[in-house]
Amino acid sequence: MRGAMWLIKSIHQRQRTIYRVTQSIVKFQRSFFEKGIDYLRPMVLKDVADDIEMHESTISRVTTNKYVHTPRGTFELKYFFNSGIPQGGDAIASESVKNQILKIVKNENPKKPASDKQIADELARSQIHIARRTVAKYRENLGIPPSSKRKKKF
Repeated sequence: MRGAMWLIKSIHQRQRTIYRVTQSIVKFQRSFFEKGIDYLRPMVLKDVADDIEMHESTISRVTTNKYVHTPRGTFELKYFFNSGIPQGGDAIASESVKNQILKIVKNENPKKPASDKQIADELARSQIHIARRTVAKYRENLGIPPSSKRKKKF
């Protein structure tokens, strides 16, 4: 009986922890949920750990292989933790930068696709300053081939 009570108590504790972590993520990423991926903020495990007064390792375990269903889609909780890239005086999440790259590639001239350098220059006009090699890394992560392979010969 004692073992069963311990198990039930442990399950309730786990549910409360997942709920608190998710609630904190929503608090930090409210603009993402309201406006979309361009508003995803950079966030690290420490931000949530400090907010709910738990250790980072606990937050890491809680968010591993856990998903949240939102009006914007279903996301792994780990999705909301990403690095920041300087944008003007603020920072933008790396996932938002990847989304910007995707938009640039979708809107490019198929006969003359943008090179990684041109994409970096286009991002710089939006106050997102990243190196050409970072653009190449993000482009590869998105499964977008290099400009030479994207060129359409009509």
